[in-house]
Amino acid sequence: MKDGREPSTSDAAALFREAMQDVKPLQKSAPLNPAVQDRVHGPPSEAQLRARSAALGEKKPEAPDYLTLGEVPIVAPRDFVAWRREGVQELVTDRLRKGHYVPADSLDLHGEKVRRARDMVHDFLVGSLSHGHRCVRIVHGRGEQSPDPARLKRYVTAWLQVHPLVNAFVSATPLMGYTGAVFVLLRKSKEAKAHNRELHGGGSPDDET
Repeated sequence: MKDGREPSTSDAAALFREAMQDVKPLQKSAPLNPAVQDRVHGPPSEAQLRARSAALGEKKPEAPDYLTLGEVPIVAPRDFVAWRREGVQELVTDRLRKGHYVPADSLDLHGEKVRRARDMVHDFLVGSLSHGHRCVRIVHGRGEQSPDPARLKRYVTAWLQVHPLVNAFVSATPLMGYTGAVFVLLRKSKEAKAHNRELHGGGSPDDET
């Protein structure tokens, strides 16, 4: 109201009816396409992307040849596994082993064939890095009852040691799968490294290659 008075109930109702008289009811709309959904709800997780791709029948490129399908070192079902890239401090892997890094996403390989698992691992690592994830979990299982025990486990540990996006991995904590899963520490992007240096005044033990 121009004179500064609060409108009465009847005045307010009249104003509302006047404002709404040209408004038409919304028609039932079709589901949002993925691009619009991402803008409305935020970017999907890697697990959601995998489910979406599977639902649409999308095929992704196969994993690179350096992720071998040939013979790899034997690993027992209940072996504790750990590895770190040259230049990564032991303090970092200690933190990983103790669960100081919280996995941002998880990939479950139970029941998968080796070739399919290889593609899934590669896609998962690439997608996780693109989402800015630092630590992820891969569940490979132990395969104790299978004719070839720990088959997936030994392939996963072999692939992770040569994958360029991986800085370190260790067997998960007991509550997160223990020797049936691994925590994987991914390499940092240049942007993440620069931000970390700003926070810590030139670097920190966590600012590895």
